Amino acid sequence: MKSKLLILVAGSGLLAGTAYAQQDFSAVEVKVHEVATNFYYLEGAGGNVGVLVGPDGVLMVDDQFAPLSDKLIAAIRTVSDGPIRFLINTHIHGDHNGGNENFAALGTTIMAHDNVRARMVNAESPRPPAGRPILTYGDGVKLHLNGQDVEVTKVPAAHTDGDSIVHFPAIDVIHAGDVFRTTGYPGVDAGNGGTVSGTLETLQIIIDLAGPDTQVVPGHGVPASRADVIEFRDMVAEVQRRISDLIKQGMTLEQVVAANATADLDERWGSFERFLPGFYQALKDEM
Repeated sequence: MKSKLLILVAGSGLLAGTAYAQQDFSAVEVKVHEVATNFYYLEGAGGNVGVLVGPDGVLMVDDQFAPLSDKLIAAIRTVSDGPIRFLINTHIHGDHNGGNENFAALGTTIMAHDNVRARMVNAESPRPPAGRPILTYGDGVKLHLNGQDVEVTKVPAAHTDGDSIVHFPAIDVIHAGDVFRTTGYPGVDAGNGGTVSGTLETLQIIIDLAGPDTQVVPGHGVPASRADVIEFRDMVAEVQRRISDLIKQGMTLEQVVAANATADLDERWGSFERFLPGFYQALKDEM
């Protein structure tokens, strides 16, 4: 069982800058999907990239892995020839900000919550200065471009302790980063300050912001509705209850894995194995 746990932790995907280090990015195709007027998401490898275009230039949300920067730029050029002015990092993981250095070289202003920059600076292997956000914020910040008021909000520690969501009220779109995904169970990175309670709080914030027609772009997967976020929130709450009960019984991670407490949910949400170690540790830290 111990060797299986090592595989689970190594394969969690939460430290995605290293988890995908050996991936063949030459085979990745970046696809452009229209979500709303002048707003697109780019599908490639790693987190979904949000792109707002217009006469003032381009605003990006996340930028995937460094080897994909040229492909992302080429994809953006199919919908805009304007300068890429701003890039928001929704959190610390490398599958969402691995290309920072490349976009900074274009003159793009990279921005993120204070905690994202602090973790980049203080990491065991610090991020090179060119890859760090040069504009940081506390509770949030607003950008006013392309005729829109873009609201960037720092949410409670959820997927990590530096998560931001990006709301585009004029076009009824929310980019949720990795707090919400449509590809399976939630990832909670306890090692980077993530919490289960904060995940639930943040999902409720998204639900409260959204209306019946809002398009919610997840960190991974396809755009979803408010109802989809509610379903996801309810699932997270149920998993929290089940795993918490096992922890209160004194179960170790090995024992929780063996208990397979989400077996009946796996048909809908896939395997919980690679997310369980982080979820378990976050719950223990919160108790």
